[in-house]
Amino acid sequence: MQVMIRYKVKPDQLERNAELLGEVYAELAAAQPAGLRYATFGLDDQGSFVVFVEFNGQPGTAPHHRLASFQRYRSTLDERCEQPPVTTVLHEVGSYGFH
Repeated sequence: MQVMIRYKVKPDQLERNAELLGEVYAELAAAQPAGLRYATFGLDDQGSFVVFVEFNGQPGTAPHHRLASFQRYRSTLDERCEQPPVTTVLHEVGSYGFH
């Protein structure tokens, strides 16, 4: 499954968001969950983010959901957001060198 998540963080929450994301990526590096590809990108407006997640399974079963750092990150994300997360399931039409 491949999904894209887009959200926009309130300007006064950017630093906290970066701290929490850092914890998620540190735990991902330590745990190295099999079958997971996970990337977060900041957009030019300095507050919007796009996350790409690829894993084997159904929605809500991605391995990073079980990480304590991700649970902390997600539990307060709505409060930090100016525009809440929107998840879109992606259906690959074609790619080159992406995998």
